[in-house]
Amino acid sequence: MRSLLRTPESGSLVHDSSLIWLAGGIVGVSFGAVSVAGGLPVWVPVVMSLVVYAGSAQFSTVGVLLAGGGPLAAAATGLLLNTRTAAFSLAVAEIIGRGRATRLLGAHLVTDETVAFALAQPDPVRRRRAFWISGLGLFTAWNAGVLIGALAGSALGDTARYGLDAAFPAVLVALVLPALRADASVRRCALLGAAVALAVTPAVPAGVPVLLALVGLFLHGRGAGAAV
Repeated sequence: MRSLLRTPESGSLVHDSSLIWLAGGIVGVSFGAVSVAGGLPVWVPVVMSLVVYAGSAQFSTVGVLLAGGGPLAAAATGLLLNTRTAAFSLAVAEIIGRGRATRLLGAHLVTDETVAFALAQPDPVRRRRAFWISGLGLFTAWNAGVLIGALAGSALGDTARYGLDAAFPAVLVALVLPALRADASVRRCALLGAAVALAVTPAVPAGVPVLLALVGLFLHGRGAGAAV
């Protein structure tokens, strides 16, 4: 792992992924502050961020708890929203590495942002470096942000007024634009997924539209089959 990170290319990857870390830290502050301001003890968002480490699932779980829902309902909501990472894990399975400990740690670091950043790289070696650099950095930034937000508590006021929820979507758009421009099949998948997500947004809980948008992958499969 150390030899993987100590390369000339690592510096450029750190620079490129720093925006992801910044966005993660900012949203982490929001999550910690919202959780504690809503009445949860400081340790709840902090431990959840270390163990669960899934932004949308954490926000949804805390939302259920603060709305009066039970722990089982909150956990079920988080699990439902996080099922999309199963597809992401398949996409980066070979990138992460082969050792059991490496795969266990790598699976914990799989997020929308780290997968998008890794797959945007031009070759397998750089993809692996990008995954670990962005993943470890984002994990650190997210948890540091959550701790800061939780300690600040209600002092930050209504975090929604700062527009912090727009940070991650903006980063993801920047990451996927090159792939959308280069591949018509990817564009078709993205358009179908976006259409589905927009259509179901008024009727389903937050986070579920992203999960349902995965139906766009069916177009990619058909395109690959036609090409063969």
